[in-house]
Amino acid sequence: MGLAHWDDVPEHRAAKGEMDAVWQRLGAAAGTVGVGVNRVRVAPGKQPTPPHSHGASEEVYFVLAGGGLAWQDDVVHEVRPRDCVIHRADEHEHTFVAGPEGLEYLVFGTRHPTELGWLPRSRAIRLGWPWVEGRDDDPWDVEAALGPLELGEPQPRPDNILNVDEVELEDVGYGVGAPLATRERSVLAGFHWERLNPGVMGSVPHCHSEEEEIFVILEGSATLHLWPSPLKEERGAVREEHELRPGHLVARPPGTGISHSFRTGQDGCTMLIYGTRRPNDMVYYPRSKKVSWRGLGVIARVEPLLYWDGESKD
Repeated sequence: MGLAHWDDVPEHRAAKGEMDAVWQRLGAAAGTVGVGVNRVRVAPGKQPTPPHSHGASEEVYFVLAGGGLAWQDDVVHEVRPRDCVIHRADEHEHTFVAGPEGLEYLVFGTRHPTELGWLPRSRAIRLGWPWVEGRDDDPWDVEAALGPLELGEPQPRPDNILNVDEVELEDVGYGVGAPLATRERSVLAGFHWERLNPGVMGSVPHCHSEEEEIFVILEGSATLHLWPSPLKEERGAVREEHELRPGHLVARPPGTGISHSFRTGQDGCTMLIYGTRRPNDMVYYPRSKKVSWRGLGVIARVEPLLYWDGESKD
């Protein structure tokens, strides 16, 4: 169905040496395809992972609660709630160190069939799932034996760390939005914070052929509306409505033929919106029967053909 609530997703604690965090695989629970989404709660003074970098995956973090330090290439920067931290592929070696109250965040990461991970302290390389270099030990055990990271004084925050309060809010027609992972900051995906007015519809119903969208409800309430394509309705699919509250994650993988939209409740709704960028993506709008070829900058109205047992139906 593409819907999960973090109260219902199993927790897994990973604790070795200076690393101690509780993980929830929200994306897997909601059925994401090309993107992983985790909720991570880091114990006070601890790290969630060893310092690492990715050869292909781009990661976007959003701090929900607590605070601490973002460690990037041996330099640390303070982080706080509503911070967004963006790590493009093959750029920074990075991790976090939680403050006295711990650190809670969401992390979105693009998935790739062949991914290269690098852990500089244990000098381990991960190619896809296996660790390579012919080693049979666990790099996390090596990391745990190395002791704490050396932390200097926090430095001014670089361009890849920014807060919702530091971004000029944009009028999106049905509320306001803070563009966080914009094209000059990220490559593979966009990421926005939006506050929608009470009793309004967000973006009009639509579905994507290639792009994957993920929504996380932070405050307020909304109703998710799902609209099957004409072909799917012909085959028995029906429109659905699902009530959403804080903690819900909505996954809209590409190529489903099911459009989505949101209508907010009486108190409005605040949500995070993550979407992959694919140059050949097409968007279908069922109410207007329009298709947008975004890579070409072309939009046209179409009349869907319905097929049943190989026959075209009017």
